Amino acid sequence: MKIISIESSCDETSVAITEGRRVLSNIVATQIPEHKIYGGVVPEIASRRHAEAISAVCQEALCEAGVTLEDIDAVAVTFAPGLIGALLVGVNFAKGLALSLDVPLIPVHHLRSHIAANYVDNEELKPPFLCLTVSGGNSIITEVTDYTKFKTLGGTRDDAAGECFDKTARALGLDYPGGVYLDKVATEPDFKKYPLPLPHTDGEYDFSFSGLKTSVINLIHNSKQKGIEIDIPVLSATIRKRVCDILVDKTVKAAQNKGYKTVALAGGVSANSELRRRMSEECEKHGIKLYYPPLKYCGDNAAMVGVQAYYEYLSGNIGDVSLNAVATLPIDYNCQD
Repeated sequence: MKIISIESSCDETSVAITEGRRVLSNIVATQIPEHKIYGGVVPEIASRRHAEAISAVCQEALCEAGVTLEDIDAVAVTFAPGLIGALLVGVNFAKGLALSLDVPLIPVHHLRSHIAANYVDNEELKPPFLCLTVSGGNSIITEVTDYTKFKTLGGTRDDAAGECFDKTARALGLDYPGGVYLDKVATEPDFKKYPLPLPHTDGEYDFSFSGLKTSVINLIHNSKQKGIEIDIPVLSATIRKRVCDILVDKTVKAAQNKGYKTVALAGGVSANSELRRRMSEECEKHGIKLYYPPLKYCGDNAAMVGVQAYYEYLSGNIGDVSLNAVATLPIDYNCQD
């Protein structure tokens, strides 16, 4: 079954052709150079660029896969969550494509797709398992009980881990996207030099990164006012370690308490080198098998959408022309609602 999938939830226009877990093509048109000017994604610009790029990206994906539209058996699209204007471009394009080809339309949740990125190169990975999904907008611990059945154990109460990385990196004057460059320049952490707080949450598996972000920004501003030079590599490493400590500790604790011997990482922040290293060490220490996606599938891409779409299709999750984009939607939503 060949699926053409479309991803446009933020600032990447992506189209892929997949067969089950096999990726035939995966084209991504990034908008990073344009949004870099503003230090973050401008929703109106993102929507416009999606509209301009999507047809060409679709054609390139077909050419790379060596197929034509006549070979396509279904159309999949990210419909939630994300920037509403950006999502609408992909959803409307997908609806028109499915209608013209007279093939099923498969709506796919963005976070489910990120989890499915783990399936591409890990044929042995099957539910049930526990997954930590971390990105610029989300930080959640989820029980993946089946390919289309999820239970959220905990999530962020305020800022996501990726936002904390991005905003503190911006305050440090690092290039956009901040989280990537913070990870690159980080050396060794020093909590004596930079005593960053350890945020507390009432929920056992919940996260909070807003206070940590504010503390770092205040530290930077106070240092500048006093004429004290910030050691950017060391502060970057200290921020990174604090965030990763929180993510790793809560995920491993959840796995142990819930009896999971398999854990996966997903989302853009799953590319972070410290998070991968720390999670690998802790999982090995506790006899837990760890999976994470190849770096090229950590960010937003349509290949992961197509892989998850295959399982959504098998479960009967089929959309129609009434499908609409949704800005916010929990990962464990009922497909029949």
